[in-house]
Amino acid sequence: MSDKTSSFHSGERDVQHSAGEASIADRNAVMVSDTVIGGARPFIAKQFMAVFGSIDDDGRPWASLVFGKPGFVSTADGSAISVNVAREERDQADPLWRNIARNRDVGMLFIELGSRRRYRVNGRIERFDADGAEVAIREAYPNCPRYIQRRQLRVMGEPSLPVQAARGTVLRGMVEEIVRRADTLFVASRHAETGADASHRGGGAGFVHIVDETTLRIPDFNGNSLFNTFGNVRLDPRAGLCIPDFASGRMLQLTGTASVLWNQDDPGNETGGTGRYLQFKVDEWILRDTLQPLEWEYLDASPFNPPVAPSITP
Repeated sequence: MSDKTSSFHSGERDVQHSAGEASIADRNAVMVSDTVIGGARPFIAKQFMAVFGSIDDDGRPWASLVFGKPGFVSTADGSAISVNVAREERDQADPLWRNIARNRDVGMLFIELGSRRRYRVNGRIERFDADGAEVAIREAYPNCPRYIQRRQLRVMGEPSLPVQAARGTVLRGMVEEIVRRADTLFVASRHAETGADASHRGGGAGFVHIVDETTLRIPDFNGNSLFNTFGNVRLDPRAGLCIPDFASGRMLQLTGTASVLWNQDDPGNETGGTGRYLQFKVDEWILRDTLQPLEWEYLDASPFNPPVAPSITP
């Protein structure tokens, strides 16, 4: 898809017009291609972390973070992504592996927190076996560095299976604490024809509000105006979130339904002027230890982050 202006699906286009940013989206569409550009290929190959959006048997999106030694994801010619994670190194508590075995649509985001660089790829699994997966690329494009909190991974240990995992449906205890201190999260969404997508959201610690025990509200900031996530949600409200807890080495994955709140009161300017929020209703969550022991060093917050408003009182 080299010409994004002719291939926006109806949900994306509707949201672009609702935001008054359709002309900006058309200009930014030149970034989108059906191959990974040459300069991004070595960037992908040096990553030790990749974000995946996948779809389960019930059509629910899940967002996942997968870690590996640099080279575990790569692209030789830009037309496909190789994911080299052997069967014995997969955390089966992560829905990703079961999902891509049954539903071949997958979204990927390669993000380097330390440099605030990221590259987005959507595609379809063409091979999935004991050695890993091969993803044929549908769309690939860079994203801007805004709203990324800089961190460096100082230590990544060897994988250790099985990992501890818990499941639930309400935001209490440790799950609530992880959400309240989050400054980074990832969103999975889907479209019936164009497939799965994975995107990043970031802000100051506490920017994710807990409205009640099953509802989150996330301010939406200015971006590239393509509105891939919001466009998907316009047509299919099912979505997934992944919130890494960098301090404890845990990963919170949630699936549920999402909606976009428009023209909201924002006296503290926590949306940066957009007046938009992503509201997320939790159906189920999984809290897992990371497969590898990880030690992160926090460097600094994005200078573009709007102020964090006080927590919402249920």
